[in-house]
Amino acid sequence: MANTEAALKQATTVIEGALGAALVDYSSGMALGTVGGGKDLDLTVAAAGNTDVVRAKFRTMEMLGMKDEIEDILITLGNQYHLIRLLKGRGNSGLFLYLALDKSRANLAMARHQLMRIEAELEV
Repeated sequence: MANTEAALKQATTVIEGALGAALVDYSSGMALGTVGGGKDLDLTVAAAGNTDVVRAKFRTMEMLGMKDEIEDILITLGNQYHLIRLLKGRGNSGLFLYLALDKSRANLAMARHQLMRIEAELEV
C-alpha cells in the first residue's frame, strides 16, 4: 500500500508524459497532495476547478436517472490530457486522482491503466 505522496510521485515518474498529479477531495475542492505542476499548471487551482467538473457530472447523471459509477473523466486540450479518476473502495468516497499529461509524449491508454494500478495500491 502506498501513501498519498508516494502514489503521486509514482504517477509522475512512471506514467510517460506526466506533468503533475494531485489527490483531491471533491466535497471541499481541496488538494490533499500534489506533485509536479509549475507556473503553467497550478495544481491547487486545477483541483478546485476539476471539482466543479466532477460535481456537474454527478448532477447530470442524477437528473438523467443514471445509476452508474464514474470511472474517469477525460478532458482533451490542444497540448494536454487531463485525467480525473474517481477513487473507489472503503474510505475513498469523495476523492479523485487528477493527472495532467503532455499530449505529445503520453500514451493515454497506458496512463489510464497505470493510474488504475496506482489507485488500487493507494491507502488514504
